[in-house]
Order: sequence, then C-alpha cells, then structure tokens
Amino acid sequence: MNSGIYVDNCKLKVGEYMSEYFHSVTLDEEKCKGCTNCIKHCPTEAIRVRKGKARITAERCIDCGECIRICPHHAKKAITDSFDKINDFKYKVAVVAPSFYGQFKEVDSRVKILNAIKKCGFDEVFEVAKAAEMVTKATKVLLNDPNAKKPLISSACPAVVKLIQLRFPSLIENLVKLESPMELSAKLVREKAIKNGMQKDDIGVFFITPCPAKATSVKAPYGRSKSGVDGVISIKDIYLKVLSNLENNDDTSYNLSGFVGVRWASSGGESLALGTDKFLAVDGIHSVISILEEIENDRIEDVEFIEALACNGGCLGGVLTVENLYVAKTRIKKIIDEAKSMTSVEEIVNDENINLEWSENIEHKPILKLDCDFETAIKKLEELELINENLPGLDCGACGAPSCRALAEDIVRQQANETDCIFKLRDKVRSLAKQMMELEDKLPPVMDK
Repeated sequence: MNSGIYVDNCKLKVGEYMSEYFHSVTLDEEKCKGCTNCIKHCPTEAIRVRKGKARITAERCIDCGECIRICPHHAKKAITDSFDKINDFKYKVAVVAPSFYGQFKEVDSRVKILNAIKKCGFDEVFEVAKAAEMVTKATKVLLNDPNAKKPLISSACPAVVKLIQLRFPSLIENLVKLESPMELSAKLVREKAIKNGMQKDDIGVFFITPCPAKATSVKAPYGRSKSGVDGVISIKDIYLKVLSNLENNDDTSYNLSGFVGVRWASSGGESLALGTDKFLAVDGIHSVISILEEIENDRIEDVEFIEALACNGGCLGGVLTVENLYVAKTRIKKIIDEAKSMTSVEEIVNDENINLEWSENIEHKPILKLDCDFETAIKKLEELELINENLPGLDCGACGAPSCRALAEDIVRQQANETDCIFKLRDKVRSLAKQMMELEDKLPPVMDK
C-alpha cells in the first residue's frame, strides 16, 4: 500500500507530518463562513478558502495568530494545554511571562500575582523575566563578538524565527542562537527541583503564554530536539483562576527579577537593555516582514541588533491575552517601576556555568517547493509565471487565494482552476454565450422554425 502524506508534491512518511508541522493555530469549520478576511492578512499566504471554508496550509503557517485576531466569526483558535494537565505531575512549576503582569487592574505588586498563580495548584512559580535578563547578558557578549554576523536578530519570538526559516533563509545566520527565556526558565527550574530531591519524571513545567507561537514552539521546538516545557497554558485560560486568588493574598517572598527582564513584555524592552543605541525594535508581523526585506537587501545601515516581535506592541499584544494592549502597557509601567528597586539577575549571575546556546541549528524550509525534482519544479515555475501574467492582477481574493500569483501557484499544484478567478469566469461565460448565439444562427434547416 502506498501510504504517506504529500506536502508540496513531496511524500512524507506516516507520522512525519505532525512532528514537523504541528500548529497551535487551527480552524473551527463550524464557525467558518468562508469570508476572505483571513487570507488577506496572513503574512505567509498560508490560508485559502475552498468550498466555502478556510483551509490552513501547514507548511506555510508560522502561528503568528493574525488570523485569530482578524476573524470576525472566531473560527480560528489556538490549541493550548488544558489546565488539568498539571495534575499529571507530582511537582508543578509555573513559569510566567512578564506580559502576564499587565493583565490585572490596580495590582502594582508582582508578589500578589505570583502568589495567586501558586494558589491555583502550583508548587513553585518562576519569573521568565529572570531568564530574560540572563539572555540579555549573553546577547551583550555576542554583540561584542567580531565574528558574529550583524545585525543580530533576536530569536525570542518563535513566529519570527519560523518566518525567517520560510521566507528569509539568508538571515538564519543572523539569528541570536541562544535559548529563549521560556526554555531557559524551564531548564533552571527543573535543575533546581532535581537538586532539591525531586525525580525528573515527577516535575511538570508549565508556561503561561500570551501567544499561540509559544505553544507551537514547545510541540515543535527550534534550536533543540525537545522542549523543556511540559505544557503551555494560555493567559485567557488561567486569568480568572488567578483573579479569584488575588484577594486575601499571603505575603510569600520571592527572589524577584529586576526591571530589565520585566521590560521584555513590550516592544523595545529587550533592545534597551543591551547598552547600545545601534538597535531597531519592530513589532507587528507585517512591519517585521518589511524590515527583514530591508535587511536582506542591505538597505539598513549602522544597526547591530534587531528586536522583531510578531504581535503589535510585543507580547503584551498577544492574541491570548485578555487586556487591551494599551491598557496593559500602562499597567505594566507600575510593575516596571517596582522592579527598578530589585537587583538585576544579570548582576547576580556571573559565575554560574549555564549554557544558553542552541544544541541544534535550524534550516531553511522553503514554502514555494513546487516539486522535489528540480527540473520539474523549474517547468512548473515557468508555467506559474505564464498563468500569473494572464490573470487580472487585482489581488481581490474572491477566488479564495490572497493574490493572483497565489492562485497561479494553486493552479500549477492542481489545487485550483483558472475559472476560480471571477474575471476569468466572466470572460468564459461571455465567450460561451457568444458561441451559443453563433450556433443558434447556424442551426440545420430541419431544426430551424
């Protein structure tokens, strides 16, 4: 039996598809109305509308969440782990993104929030902001390395890393090949628990996430073969539980991070900590694409570091948060002011031998692989260009593809027809009508009345 799954006309072994193309962002077909809002906003043209329903192309999706944000029918959703999964482990640790602090009204103390999270059923709570400060320290070393390819591009946002893999392979070497703060946090808390006598298999590390890309990076990690995180819980799913625990809060003390790590929650926070003014901070996936194109074409000068975040405003603008971005920005300023009185982890951790480098490199994953055979792919590309020239070039999206070129690609892949274009269909109908009229004038005498 010829079993397997075909992606871009190349056969994958059974089981390989899910491991390579797991995605948190999925479609709820029952809610999908077949509108074209999502296809016009997807930055990698990963969505098509076929037979009245949207379809997400796995090998193109970067889990940026733009389709979730734009869908008026809430047909796109992010799959994260159920909160009940924490009960699968004897010792439960929550690692908390600094963006979580901006979700709560009139709470100007991280201790209250961390205690409230712990009361939800965790044995320990760890600030990702601490790990962020350690990544900052390591990034400063890379900036001073004369052999590092500049500008360095932050690898903290999984959606941006995946975008570079797909569309900007020449910039892979520019990526900061250091553990993300999430993965470093998981590594630190696991090592600490083991030192305190816990068995490795009894420890469950859970990340509270503002975005679906983080959930995907746990199931399909980059820079490492296996994630150190055991589960990802969305901010939306845990928010009410934490909110209900904010009252009657205990005064448990925590070794809190400094403001450098907390500031990572919003765009520019990572860059400001590096001690250089030769940086560029960009947020919003379409703006990120614009900047990456500028870098690829050598149009950006005198910049050593690029902080690129897929969500508008950074992680505070993630689609799995509950608070408006601008309200959250105002709220987290209070937390940052509080954190300025704390000693920076960057200043504390100087001698610990902690390896932050990736254990594996990442490779280019081409999104326009028309065929595995090179000669066949070239012929299909020529056919694609010819079809595209004959399309109207309006990029209206009525065909279910985001652009005329995307439709041409789909036609070459035998996933669409030229008459899916309403203008081509109109011309075809007119041509057929004309032919019918001409045939009517040429009816045989025996049929003519």
